[in-house]
Amino acid sequence: MGLCHGKPIKPPQNLSENPIIPIDNEQELNSHHTGKTPKFPFYSPSPLPSAFKNSPANSSVTSTPLRFLKRVPPSPAKHIRALLARRHGSIKPNEATIPEGSECDIGLDKNFGYSKNFDSHYELGEEVGRGHFGYTSAAKGKKGSLKGHDVAVKVIPKSKMTTAIAIEDVRREVKILRALTGHRNLVQFYDAYEEEENVYIVMELCKGGELLDRILARGGKYSEEDAKAVMVQLLSVVSYCHLQGVVHRDLKPENFLFCSKDENSPLKAIDFGLSDYVKPDERLNDIVGSAYYVAPEVLHRSYGTEADMWSIGVIAYILLCGSRPFWARTESGIFRAILKTDPNFDEAPWPSLSSDAVDFVKRLLNKDYRKRLTAAQALSHPWLAGHHDVKIPLDMIVYKLVKAYVYSSSLRKSALKALAKTLTIPQLAYLRDQFTLLGPSKSGLVALPNFKTAVMRNSTDAMKDSRVFDFVNTVSSLQYRKLDFEEFCAASISVHQLEGMESWEQHARRGYEFFEKEGNRPIMIEELASELGLSPSVPVHVVLQDWIRHSDGKLSFLGFVRLLHGVSSRTFQKA
Repeated sequence: MGLCHGKPIKPPQNLSENPIIPIDNEQELNSHHTGKTPKFPFYSPSPLPSAFKNSPANSSVTSTPLRFLKRVPPSPAKHIRALLARRHGSIKPNEATIPEGSECDIGLDKNFGYSKNFDSHYELGEEVGRGHFGYTSAAKGKKGSLKGHDVAVKVIPKSKMTTAIAIEDVRREVKILRALTGHRNLVQFYDAYEEEENVYIVMELCKGGELLDRILARGGKYSEEDAKAVMVQLLSVVSYCHLQGVVHRDLKPENFLFCSKDENSPLKAIDFGLSDYVKPDERLNDIVGSAYYVAPEVLHRSYGTEADMWSIGVIAYILLCGSRPFWARTESGIFRAILKTDPNFDEAPWPSLSSDAVDFVKRLLNKDYRKRLTAAQALSHPWLAGHHDVKIPLDMIVYKLVKAYVYSSSLRKSALKALAKTLTIPQLAYLRDQFTLLGPSKSGLVALPNFKTAVMRNSTDAMKDSRVFDFVNTVSSLQYRKLDFEEFCAASISVHQLEGMESWEQHARRGYEFFEKEGNRPIMIEELASELGLSPSVPVHVVLQDWIRHSDGKLSFLGFVRLLHGVSSRTFQKA
């Protein structure tokens, strides 16, 4: 549901399909993996195997029809509507509510503890937006600090909250908005009220309309320069949310509003009704979002903040060419297209766009979430480099990678150091920014406790609720020597992301050349097994025989590449 629109939006004209809700219908999506784990899972082209029972991935769809952007009526797919009802109760006001399991409306606690006497503080005006479970109206403050000011009020009837999940969604939305307020590209939250019948979320009123309307007004697409200005703002607020451990889960052009009608008006992210907290080392499993923008891993119930980056990639694709990268007439068809097809970069205007623009979109629309750019990395991409509004934020992926590096064997550390010597100037610039944000000493060294200090400088209450601090504490408390910039680069490399680039083979070959000169040495299979921490039950001579070059006993190129990705005894036991 849009929040703070400058004009009424009729539901039948809404581009977004019915929101995707956790799917329990076995005839549609099932996330149980029945296939065997490959011996070396990091070589799989995607973490989404096709061996999911009744998955859309098993469809015979091989291409995506090109469809130009326009508002279309909701799809007739029935399973989405049924699941909407299952999560939030009946969609139509006059329908009987549909309980979730043994749960029913009677006995549900609908007291939120918010402020009372909404009517004495605000006067509601015209409706400016409507969703499935509430609506948004313009309003004017009657007293207090907002007296005489225009605001937007999201009104959520308690009669719609017929499940505990629906109630928790409202609590979480208010909690996230309250915690995150302060970023220039995030709608400002003022207060939450409740009465006997409704919950009221009072926010900033954005009068400039949806990003979608601007795209349509421009004939369906933006110039590269104008698209850059939009993407910098979107990535700025998304990187802010991700650092705090918040994943939006419903990013689309309808959920970004302009503050005013001015051409250079800033954009604001809205509608955190489907947002959730996620710890860096955890995965979410409920399927939510909007059909055209949902990431592949969401459909398989295992995802994190990378899912938002896929949605950003879809928006970037639309901005630059005016059509959707994945299209079908039903939600099920859209899901199949997302899982099975690749976006079209051959037809106009793609051949006329810069190679950096194409690479930017491709690296966001990579079906393997491990190879996708983070928001901070996207801001560092050459396509956006030099834009006057770009400010590179702290990136939580660095914390995850450094933690893995510290736990790695000495042999893997040597391999990563060799690979780090192949990084390009833009890649090093991003890492230099991250290194600087960690606050190195005058001697140019970063200690692991610096990682906690850096996060504290950027923390909000949301970071506490998402338990990001718990993860950061595990990193900052590790016993390890201080890192200079060279070792920090080795520790912060995402091999999966490098593997997703067209230049990956060059990186790997050059890295192996450095490794041959500086780190490669004769090694026995037993020693390699010990380095990798393999248990005695693993048949090491069978599993590791092609890792070592028979001519001189040194690590082979294949072994080098596999070592870079990181392996454990658990991996081999599954093989």
